[in-house]
Amino acid sequence: MNFLRKIFFIFIVLNLTNLNAKPVPGSFADLAEKLMPSVVNISTTQTVKTTTNNFPFQFPPGSPFGEMFKDFERPTERKASSLGSGFIIKDNGTVITNNHVIANAEDILVRVGDKEYKADVVGADPYMDIAVLKMKTKEKFNTVKFGDSDKARVGDWAVAIGNPFGLGGTVTAGIISARNRDINLTRYDDFIQTDASINQGNSGGPLFNLEGEVIGINTAIIAPGQSGSIGIGFAIPANAASNVIDQLIEFGETKRGWLGVRIQEVTKEIADVEKLKKPEGALVASVGQNSPADKAGIKAGDIILEFDGKKIDTMRTLPKVVANTKVGKSVQLKIWRNKKSISKRLILGRLESSEEFKEKKTKVVKKEIEIETLKITVRDITDKDISSRNLNKNTTGALIVNISNKSSLINLLSVNDIIVEVQKTPIKKSSDLNKTVQGIFKKGEKTLLLTIINSNNQRRYLGVKIN
Repeated sequence: MNFLRKIFFIFIVLNLTNLNAKPVPGSFADLAEKLMPSVVNISTTQTVKTTTNNFPFQFPPGSPFGEMFKDFERPTERKASSLGSGFIIKDNGTVITNNHVIANAEDILVRVGDKEYKADVVGADPYMDIAVLKMKTKEKFNTVKFGDSDKARVGDWAVAIGNPFGLGGTVTAGIISARNRDINLTRYDDFIQTDASINQGNSGGPLFNLEGEVIGINTAIIAPGQSGSIGIGFAIPANAASNVIDQLIEFGETKRGWLGVRIQEVTKEIADVEKLKKPEGALVASVGQNSPADKAGIKAGDIILEFDGKKIDTMRTLPKVVANTKVGKSVQLKIWRNKKSISKRLILGRLESSEEFKEKKTKVVKKEIEIETLKITVRDITDKDISSRNLNKNTTGALIVNISNKSSLINLLSVNDIIVEVQKTPIKKSSDLNKTVQGIFKKGEKTLLLTIINSNNQRRYLGVKIN
């Protein structure tokens, strides 16, 4: 009798355990059939300006022959296209994708099934790499909805649908491999990692759970040597994305919380000196003048351990928590100062209204100016130009993006050369170049002395006869 009771008890325990276990799907066919009509393929076009030469070979970077034969180079334009994925969240044709899929696009085409529609950008957020599009049509579409990504667990099934390599609707399946991944791709990294196959062209597509809810937006992969998917893909969690998407639809822009501090990592050495039990929090390196932090009395050297009741375990946690907090909210901070804990309360500001954000945004904008007298088109150099070309951080000037065949500079300068001085007068930005050159022409001077930095980052002086 006791033996039968034991068998019965084991039977009950096993069945109760199985109640919490999700069944292994025999097929994803029904799920794919339901979701495919809401997943779209996105193609974009943009004009790329480059230089070409007449030689059947290329000189290596830094070669003196490249400088000798640069007069034979000619500026050219070509149309470049890129592919991505997206998904429909409103039946009026509102589509979600990655910002990098549509950034700088001149034309955006969204393919739904066998039909194509032109689309406009409703709003885009480069910081979280999200964009909202609206198809130019009055047709109604099938939609998908967001799920609660916080409920997604490591080991849960995940299904990705997208447009890899332009092949069109492609379904792949895998599991959630990890949560809260920080790969230093954006300021607000908090990715879901999956081994569902994701490749070039999947960007912006949805990652679904078995209920057919979007739990992530596929954004990046690790692919050594561009070998394609090796089972390490990353998706923006739906909960974080939804907040940004709602703001982009309502306002056309984001409204993120702003503290007004520059922060750095709390290392083990810093924690030892500050008598912290372990390295944690965000060390305040500097405080912006008149920022919410400044008004609240936060000082450089403070270590922020908690923000609005949320523990700041590492430096990169703070920007994500602040950004997701409502602008104008009164929040309390727990701070470590002079080896003891204190509290500060402040009213959170808006990142996009801060001077720091406006200055940074202005630097990113690549407004092109045509210098009619020289028949060239230029733009201000950006932080990205300085970084990618390894220029001195204080470099200023006007970067050449196009040279007309009728320009007197056609055989002297090339696209991507930077004009840094005219007649030994420094050029801070493109508008300075335009004003300076116009002034020289009005004076009737016949020669320009240009100081340039060429594509090999060599500083050169050029005397140019002008008509």
